[in-house]
Parts: sequence; structure tokens; C-alpha cells
Amino acid sequence: MTEVTLLGQNVNSYGRDLAIDGHRRPLFADLLRRVGEVDGIRRIRFTSPHPKDIREDVVAAMAETAAVCEQLHLPLQSGSTAILRAMQRGYTPERFLERLRMAEAAIPGLATSTDIIVGFPGETERDFTATLEVVAAARFDGAYMFIYSPRPGTPAATMGDQVDPAVASERFSRLVDLQRQISLEKNQALVGSIVEVLSEGPSRKDAAMITARTRTNKVVHVPGTQASGIFLEARLLHAAPSHLVGTAV
Repeated sequence: MTEVTLLGQNVNSYGRDLAIDGHRRPLFADLLRRVGEVDGIRRIRFTSPHPKDIREDVVAAMAETAAVCEQLHLPLQSGSTAILRAMQRGYTPERFLERLRMAEAAIPGLATSTDIIVGFPGETERDFTATLEVVAAARFDGAYMFIYSPRPGTPAATMGDQVDPAVASERFSRLVDLQRQISLEKNQALVGSIVEVLSEGPSRKDAAMITARTRTNKVVHVPGTQASGIFLEARLLHAAPSHLVGTAV
């Protein structure tokens, strides 16, 4: 086994509902350290955590466990305090950025990504502007961005102030443009460096290339043929918003 991903809804809240020796305590940091002790595991990832439980002990475990990748996916959802409250997210934009900065300070070279929903019921232009401001401040390496769509049976589906689809679409385009520019700048800063990549096999678009992934979860296309599961060193030569191109060294 080369790489494992710990998967769960609010995965970093693991253990908070368990009593060990009669005491309740967070266990996710302990879990990261224990998995990191397993022979043969070179990379550990986890998704998706909740910002409220990215705490000092989890960040310390990430920083101190060699197998844990320098990557953090932290769902923002919105940069508006009012919208986060309507979503019942349990944090403010300020608190989110505080947790993000704590992780970045403790883990050199940390790459971050997020989830964002545009057009949640009640979202005003001011709310959306706040999201753009948080994205600009956070400078995520990447983001999964979505336009809100009602799901039958959910509280949001019956909320008033549903955002006009055309307005939501226009906002979404602005968000995508901003994040693509940030992603490109973050990737361009890596050009010229040599990084460890893990082959995922032949590229789907070009059989003469392999698709590989860095510890920070960036996709790198490398000329040549390698089976999946093979580690190699690659010099990064070119950058795009969603991937890099390199050559084996």
C-alpha cells in the first residue's frame, strides 16, 4: 500500500463522539499519527474536514507525521457571515482564515483547496463580494466551485430569496476567473523546481505522457511510460491553472 485517503463527512471530527476510558476527546490527530506508523504507507491524505475541527493538535500531527501530505482541503462554502449562518456552518470567514493561516504557518509548502457554493438563497451582491474577498485573501491552490441548486427535502429548498439563475451564473463566472488566475500564479511559482510525483499511469489525452501527482495533490504530466504506483522525480517546466508539465530527472 503506497497511499491512503481517510474519507468521511467532517472526517477530522472523528472520535469526538467516542468515550475512551470514560473521557471524550478528539482522536483524529491520533489517527493520523497511527496511520503514519504503518510500514509501506508513503502518503496520507484526508477529506473532507470541517473548519471547526482543524485545531492545533491536528495541524501538529500533519506537520510531524512524515507520510501526511502537505495538502489541506478546507471547505469554505461562502465568504459571507450571513450566508454561512444560513448554511449553519458554525464559523465565520475570519475564523476560517485564522485556521487556514495556522495550518500554513505550521506546514511549509502547504497547498490548499476548498469548496464554494455561489447563489445560495439570500445571497446578495455584497455577500458574493465578501466571498471574492476571502478567496483573494486565502489564495487557494484550487477550488471546487458550484452554483447552488435546490434539493427537495432540504431546508434551503424552501427558503425565500432564491437567487435568479442568471445572476448566480454571472457571479460564478467571476469567481471562476479569479480562482483560475490564483491557481495559475501558484503553479507558475513552482516552475523550475524538482518534486516527487506518483504515477497514475498513461494520460487519458496523450498516450506518450503519464499523469502523476505531487504530495500537494497537483497534477503533473510527464513524457514517457510508467505504471501506476511508481514514484519518480520530475522537474516542473510549464504551468496551467489545473496542472503542470514536467520531465523526469
